[in-house]
Formats: sequence, structure tokens, C-alpha cells
Amino acid sequence: MTPSPRSIRFEEAVLDKLARFVMDHPGLSVSAAVNLLVAEALRMEEHPGIFFRSGPAGRRAVTAGGPDVWELVRAVKTTRAADQEAAPDEIVEMVSEHSGVTVGQVRAAVGYWSAYPEEIDQQIEAAEQAARAAEERWRRERGLLAS
Repeated sequence: MTPSPRSIRFEEAVLDKLARFVMDHPGLSVSAAVNLLVAEALRMEEHPGIFFRSGPAGRRAVTAGGPDVWELVRAVKTTRAADQEAAPDEIVEMVSEHSGVTVGQVRAAVGYWSAYPEEIDQQIEAAEQAARAAEERWRRERGLLAS
């Protein structure tokens, strides 16, 4: 989709915060930052209990007061694979109980994933690749030190 130019007036305080946000996110233009933040605000409106946070892996959806959405979705998928007979509500309860988050947080994460599965599945895959790479480095180090 091609962006269309729009004229928007911002209050000075908003412009100051936007400038700080852009400074804290190298490589992001003011226009790209506005687009990102508006898109995230609309997603938060669509999915209560979901927020966005910056980190080493970039911006990502998180549950309010809890973990990243991808972490809870990965737990749901793992739990479902381990217990294929469990009812959907039981899966949610099990993930809540084992992860220490509320049922509402699990449901918010699942709801967000249902709207943006590619985004969340890519984050899960990236985390799993990073874990495999770290384990391989550890094995090589152990092999060298054991020799």
C-alpha cells in the first residue's frame, strides 16, 4: 500500500515527544514514526490489553503488565501440542497457571495473534533460531574446553 501524504497539526508537546521518540529509534524518520505509532494505537484500540514496547529485537506487541505476545502464543502452541485432547478453555487455563499470567492476558495474546499471525509466528521463529544458535555456540565452547 502506498502511503498518501496528509497534513496534520500537532501540539508542541506532542512534537517534542515525537522528536525524542525518533532520536531513540535510529533509522526511523518522523513520518515513519508517526505511521508506526498511529498503527500501534489502532491495534491497541482493536485489542484491549495489548501494548507495544521497544527492545533489542525491535518493537513488539506485549500484554499489559506481562510478557510479549509471542511468548504466550508459543506457550499456547506448546501446550496444545502436548495435550491435543484438552478443550480450548483448558489450554488457556494451563498456560495461565504455568506462566504466572492471568487468563485475560493469555486470551489477549491469542486474540492479537488471530489478527496478526504472521507477525507473531515470525517472532516465535526468530526466538527459536536465536536459542538454537546460542545452544550451538555453547556446545562448541564446551567441546573446545573439554579437549
